[in-house]
Amino acid sequence: MQLAQVNVARLVEPLETPRLQDFVAALEPVNALADAASGFVWRLQTDEGDATAVRAFDDDMLIVNLSVWTSIDALAAYVYRSDHVAVMRRRREWFIHLTAHHLAMWWVRSGHRPTPAEARDRLDHLRRHGPSPRAFTFQVPFGPEDAEPLPGDVSWLCPA
Repeated sequence: MQLAQVNVARLVEPLETPRLQDFVAALEPVNALADAASGFVWRLQTDEGDATAVRAFDDDMLIVNLSVWTSIDALAAYVYRSDHVAVMRRRREWFIHLTAHHLAMWWVRSGHRPTPAEARDRLDHLRRHGPSPRAFTFQVPFGPEDAEPLPGDVSWLCPA
């Protein structure tokens, strides 16, 4: 099992504006940092390596980050204990504060690449029902042993 995560952010202005210049300049180095991080598996991006060009929601001001990691600890190390923190410290300059959950995590089979539609579904589930094995947070995590049965997986019918 691997950990999928989605997080969304609503821009204060379009990416092309001067106010977002520092954020846009930080994208490539922060993405390279993630790509090289221990436990990183995959991230959603265009062929050019740009995740901000992917429109997963019906809102051009909402950007999405969708990735897969080997574990919660690996993701947390990148998010909270790497140079990524410097970008997070400035998030109020670039993003509107969201009152609803903006990050959801869930377990996927190794090799599975979640789609934007899947990510929307998980985030929506978290917002409607709170943390559960279907969609959870850093504050209320669930382990891979808690994961929902996956499509086509009947092993849970006959416990070992």
